Amino acid sequence: MLKFITISIFNVLGWKMQGDIPSEIDKCVVIVAPHTSNFDYIFGIVASFKVRLPVRYLIKEEWLKRFVIGQLLKSWGALGITRSERKNMVDQMADLLVSNEKIALAFPPEGTRKLAKKWKTGFYYVALKAKVPIVMCSLDYGKKAVTIGEYFVPTGDYEKDMEIVKEFYKDATAKYPNKFSLAIYESV
Repeated sequence: MLKFITISIFNVLGWKMQGDIPSEIDKCVVIVAPHTSNFDYIFGIVASFKVRLPVRYLIKEEWLKRFVIGQLLKSWGALGITRSERKNMVDQMADLLVSNEKIALAFPPEGTRKLAKKWKTGFYYVALKAKVPIVMCSLDYGKKAVTIGEYFVPTGDYEKDMEIVKEFYKDATAKYPNKFSLAIYESV
């Protein structure tokens, strides 16, 4: 019922879903950007209801400890992380991908709703280690669309591969455009 309500709100607000994870892909990393608002989470969740693979995503562990909301978030694919503990998240997330037959693991590569000076690289190394493709998903407030677009298999040449990513997101309009940057990597 709640799924139906959230999808209905998505539609009433004039948003649309474009694309899906290609049928030849059973496991992947999905990068979701721009990420400048809490609304991004809502639109991302609705989009996850509409794709053919089960989507899992990381969220602060504290959110999952709240009884009602925590249960709801878990049912929607949330995986709790404790930021204070120094664990190798790349290995853990790669193992999660490898151990599941069908799964999409979603990451907001900016890692924050604030302006990111540089995107986090974990999503890339998770996909590389698990040997799965990276699927790009755009939350475009200008078009009111969640678009699942191109995908690629990481080669190990981060800067070269990220040129594909920059091209895909270059025209995306964030809810707060001044908080979105395509500073995917620092220049060397």
